[in-house]
Amino acid sequence: MITDKNITTLGGTASGIKVAKVAHGLMMMTWVRSQPVPDEEAFESIKAGVDALPPDVKMFVNSGEFYANDLGTANLELLARFFDKYPDYAERIFLSVKGGTLPQKITFDASPQNLRRSVENINRALRGTKKLDLFESARVDPNVPVEEATKTLKGLLEEGLFEHIGLSECSAETLRRANTVHPIAVVEIEVSPWSYEEETKKVLATASELGIAVAAYSPLGRGFLTGAIRTLDDIPEGDHRRHFTRFKPENFKHNLEIVDEFIKVAKSKGVTPAQLCIAWVASLGDKVIPMPGSSHKSRTLENLGGGDIELSAQEKAEIERIINEYEVKGDRYAGQDRKTLLLWG
Repeated sequence: MITDKNITTLGGTASGIKVAKVAHGLMMMTWVRSQPVPDEEAFESIKAGVDALPPDVKMFVNSGEFYANDLGTANLELLARFFDKYPDYAERIFLSVKGGTLPQKITFDASPQNLRRSVENINRALRGTKKLDLFESARVDPNVPVEEATKTLKGLLEEGLFEHIGLSECSAETLRRANTVHPIAVVEIEVSPWSYEEETKKVLATASELGIAVAAYSPLGRGFLTGAIRTLDDIPEGDHRRHFTRFKPENFKHNLEIVDEFIKVAKSKGVTPAQLCIAWVASLGDKVIPMPGSSHKSRTLENLGGGDIELSAQEKAEIERIINEYEVKGDRYAGQDRKTLLLWG
């Protein structure tokens, strides 16, 4: 069972909901070039985290309307099968789902028509097995003011289609503007020791000021900071990480030096590199919730254990030294972040 340190609350309209300090991302259960994770393996991974929690604490679980190779609802359909088999877990899980894309396209559309279509499509895929707790537009649509998009979502919420509103990959200014229309419960951004940009710090500060929880995705640097990836051959053919600039040959060797520094700190602490990263991200704020992905029971439990780890002032200072001295080469995605993925809208 986890300790009290590994429990927090969400923000905004969900501020009364207690969740584990470490969340569970499900993307790679279905968005993989190889065969999706078998149901039973995925189910055991999901159950493991929930079973480690006190009865009054929920596991924050993150899915997406488009988490599949065909950009369809395979991830949500997996969840529906899980709740079919384990209906008692529906109330033990706080389900966040990203949507707002156009069907079968990574194009973001926050028009009233598409947001309604997206929310209804998510609920259709869940088949009534689980209430949609929180809806997030996956990115900020530059063609629709965030105030208007939030107003649309507020209307859908009042219809009973979901319970809380979240944002994903937004700037601090955008978060503040959205929150004036309706309280934002959670903002999802990438946070890790190798993804700690100035805008990330501003979002963290703004979320703290406004009492908004932060779902910090990719806290392990997309697996790179675990030390399990030593060469490009350790990344399977077809894996989307092969397209990211930080994994390109010209950057890979340099970035591996950063990993080796983190491994040294983890060894001296007696924890895994993954747990060190999760503990560091969790230390950035009371409502900052690291959200690693996991498809295996053992990994889920390892990640969850990171939320129980206390870092001393000296250990935090050493991690800060590594971050400051070893500049990461390459950006967070495949280049031209703002143009291709509309980050920090």
